[in-house]
Amino acid sequence: MAWHFATYTNAVAAAGKAAYPLPMYVNAALNRPGVAPGKYPSAGPLPHVMDVWQAGAPAIDILAPDFYNPDFKHWCDLYTRGGNPLFIPEIRFEDGVAAKAFFAFGNYNCLSFSPFAIEGSDTLKGAPIGKAYELLQQVSPLLAKHQPNGQVRGFLVQKDSAARVTTLGNYRFTAKHEYTLGWSLGAKKPDWTPGGGLLIAVAPDEFYLVGTGIVLTAEPLAKGQRAGYVSVDEGHFDSGNWVPGRRLNGDEDHQGRHVRVPGQEYQIQHIKLYTY
Repeated sequence: MAWHFATYTNAVAAAGKAAYPLPMYVNAALNRPGVAPGKYPSAGPLPHVMDVWQAGAPAIDILAPDFYNPDFKHWCDLYTRGGNPLFIPEIRFEDGVAAKAFFAFGNYNCLSFSPFAIEGSDTLKGAPIGKAYELLQQVSPLLAKHQPNGQVRGFLVQKDSAARVTTLGNYRFTAKHEYTLGWSLGAKKPDWTPGGGLLIAVAPDEFYLVGTGIVLTAEPLAKGQRAGYVSVDEGHFDSGNWVPGRRLNGDEDHQGRHVRVPGQEYQIQHIKLYTY
């Protein structure tokens, strides 16, 4: 059935492209645990039939998931196979959606991220995603410059998730939820809004961290060395130019042991490291 849906869609898309040669995508309403095929659009471009769709619908440029399922990373991994770029035309508008946006753009070079009914929201959820978009817009020139060279990483951390470890440049970075710090104002909350961010390497020892609710530590890849922080500055970009704000120190960077963006806050931090 997936083959017939794909080939029909391809014929329609190809006819449209003959008149207007625009990129085209197909939404995928994801399969859900315990729901039998036929109870959801089971012939759509789902992960287990992506290869069928790519073969049967070459006029379709992107297979795009609608995100209403848990385990965001799992589904993102599935939809970035076979040369398919991540394009999210619809995602549940819920707490933590801003953290997922940072992660999607940082970890997957996402092309689109759109919470469902974003234009009609009258809740407090509107402010975080708006702030996240503002920060992403500021760093978009850096992403365009450094992401093709593999110099960007993304993080998504939740209450029940283990630390996220990745390498970038000459360092190994470990990301945890900011509430894992016992003194954090949100540490004793029963529910933690997910934290997330992206890290951009602009020089061997120089990085920009963009995100919310995240704490990041660094260690050199070289054995026998340690990493220290030359400086950690809050700030923003104005027309592509970095404008530093506060220099963080003391408790704000744990005496030079980590960088931190508190939960419910949205920041860009400029980080310079050294090894000894």
